[in-house]
Amino acid sequence: MAAVVQKFGGSSVADVDKLTRVAARVAARRRQGDEVCVVVSAMGDATDDLLALAKRISRDPPRRELDMLLTAGERISMALLSMALQEQGVEAISFTGSQAGILTTDAHAAARILEVRPVRVREELGRGRVVIVAGFQGVSAKREITTLGRGGSDTTAVALAAALGADCEIYSDVAGVFTADPRVVPEARRLEELSYEEMQALAAAGAKVLNAQAVEFARGAGIAIRARSTFGGPEETVVRSAAPGGAERIAGVALSRELALCLVPAAQAARAAALLAGAGAPARQVPAADGRVALVVDLENVHGFPVAAERLRAAVPEAEVAADGVGALTVVGAGAGASERVRRSVEEALAAVGTPARALATAPLSVTAIADARALPEAARVVHRALLG
Repeated sequence: MAAVVQKFGGSSVADVDKLTRVAARVAARRRQGDEVCVVVSAMGDATDDLLALAKRISRDPPRRELDMLLTAGERISMALLSMALQEQGVEAISFTGSQAGILTTDAHAAARILEVRPVRVREELGRGRVVIVAGFQGVSAKREITTLGRGGSDTTAVALAAALGADCEIYSDVAGVFTADPRVVPEARRLEELSYEEMQALAAAGAKVLNAQAVEFARGAGIAIRARSTFGGPEETVVRSAAPGGAERIAGVALSRELALCLVPAAQAARAAALLAGAGAPARQVPAADGRVALVVDLENVHGFPVAAERLRAAVPEAEVAADGVGALTVVGAGAGASERVRRSVEEALAAVGTPARALATAPLSVTAIADARALPEAARVVHRALLG
């Protein structure tokens, strides 16, 4: 009997009709004879709604209490999907992350999975039940409920697949991974295959199909990930250890439009980065002009940046902080970071839309420009045409 872990994102379980359709898909797989473990995200925008509620109470919500609040979203999804499966005549049972044996570090809002002990999951699969697990969450050695950061349900699915020796399928509202977001770049095309490294770089740069930590986990465990559409056909993108291509292969263009940019004197960069990290806003350093360093903070998983920014300005009066309208455009692919053609194409695309790069960073697999977020969708279309046709 084959085992499979299927993960369904928030858009796939956004309402009762979609939950029912997901249940039908899962039921069909179970009736084929496979053991099926399902990981679910919160319904639709439930996590954002809960976070907004917390922000109405506190500018800088305590991370422990945020974890207690935000994990409620996945618990709702798991229970409803279990009910939907049972209505379709398929035995099912739902578990929280802790009940499923997801053991994590104790870093609230940004925990990492240390180990999976799926004792109860195995028992219930052995009884012929579909097991539904709440994604995005686990439990620390201190018996505290923790969350894995936004997109963490992907990591839950990959970790469970590794522990169960199962295949891993990630379902969303798109049929795999594309060379750009099709909603931004209409001519984007689906990639048949990606390496772990390329997918991790795309995910870190803002591509939403897969979570970067999940890809890192899959790479360590040697698990192939199949990214598919929840309600589509057989099309998919497979992420595994190697992908076709030569010395330079452009995999895609990604955008991130929820960033903060902190420009600080180079001599103060290490101190400023440590201060931001201590305030729950870890930053990556990017070279900037005029003897300064750009500290770039991804705001998606930072829940109290205004407070962190106030602390930074008090400690480093020269700091220039922008947390509105800052974004990044990243080109990812094997050899991209060392390619003058790629760097020039990014700079020309930004020039074509009339916005200069405030900082430009290269890595072995990527070139990233920090610029005005409002201009980046058009810049993405320009650079996609130049590099991917």
